[in-house]
Amino acid sequence: MTGPLDGIRVLELGNFIAAPFAGRIFADFGADVIKVERPGQGDELRGWRLLAGTTSMLWRTIGRNKRSVTIDLHTDAGRMLALDLVRRSDVVLENFRPGTLERWGLGPAELAAANPEMVLVRISGYGQTGPYAGRAGFGGVAEAFGGLRYVTGDPASPPSRAATSIGDEVAGLYAVIGALMSMLSRARGGPDAPVVDVALYEAVFSLMESLVPDYDAYGVVRERTGGSLPGVAPSGVYPCRDGQWVVIGGNANAVFGRLMHAIDRPDLAADPDLADGRGRGLRSDELNTAIVGWTAGRSVSEVLAVLEKAGVPAGPVHDASAIADDPHYRARDMLVTRQVEVDGSPQPVRFPGIVPKVPGAPGEVRWLGPELGEHTDEVLAGLLGVSAERLASLRTEGVIS
Repeated sequence: MTGPLDGIRVLELGNFIAAPFAGRIFADFGADVIKVERPGQGDELRGWRLLAGTTSMLWRTIGRNKRSVTIDLHTDAGRMLALDLVRRSDVVLENFRPGTLERWGLGPAELAAANPEMVLVRISGYGQTGPYAGRAGFGGVAEAFGGLRYVTGDPASPPSRAATSIGDEVAGLYAVIGALMSMLSRARGGPDAPVVDVALYEAVFSLMESLVPDYDAYGVVRERTGGSLPGVAPSGVYPCRDGQWVVIGGNANAVFGRLMHAIDRPDLAADPDLADGRGRGLRSDELNTAIVGWTAGRSVSEVLAVLEKAGVPAGPVHDASAIADDPHYRARDMLVTRQVEVDGSPQPVRFPGIVPKVPGAPGEVRWLGPELGEHTDEVLAGLLGVSAERLASLRTEGVIS
């Protein structure tokens, strides 16, 4: 199968999450993504959350559909190989600290000289400019600096985090958007934007909605509110009789009335003080107490059946096992099974499917994250025309493995 990005080549120079996440999206939709890894070591994701075997499922997921090539970018020979790959690429992804590529002789000027038509996407903690540009910055730091950590968690607890690398991943999404916008602008004869600058903290801050406007307009500093959002009521996570939890979104005006009737509280549905979001926000504790009183006496399946009939947005709080068994995930091809060697023997493992759905030009999980350097010879010989003798010499020199 071919995807909408078939014919696009992406050179991925980054490590960890942000740039590799962007590269995975390109690869899922047909782009030829060539991931450059250090010989003998590779991307550290290969060992993250590794519970058995030699290669993590995180790497198998984020590295999927890519070709792995080992090149030591610290060497002159490695630099020349990288520039040769740049000449044959449409997009270059990197997420090193600002100045790193420049020290290697692979800065924007050198890359543009090799390929003026290439789009360079640079992901870093604080961006390529500004007083903090030179600081090291991982996604977790960006989540704190961007305001997300402060408002996440229980009011009585220290700032918390989402249980995923949300800062890195949203930066990866912006990286893909920026690259595609630059390519589209060039194709249409519009402004040329050869460098896309994505700061991790800015990607996080972009998700914070009216955090600062509320501070300026009302003098309000948002605090941690647990499972609810201030001023958005009723909306939250509610306990059920069987020990499970359900998320209910009853904060829209029309939905609120339906929810109150569904939980046998027509008096609240008819209360004029609760007719809009402001009034409901002032009485959110009262509304949440009423909802808990109803959900706590019913199983999650009973709650969902009633609310579905009433047209109220609601859903179970799924863990991994529930997701793996959910028929909707299967129907939407969001669970893709592949045979994986986990600890000496192959076994079926379900991996996330492709997002978004593009009818007529779907993406595809063609292969999982490859072994380190699995495609080195294929790419260097097949794409760059490097001879077998030269490949052997580069291996002896430690430039590739």
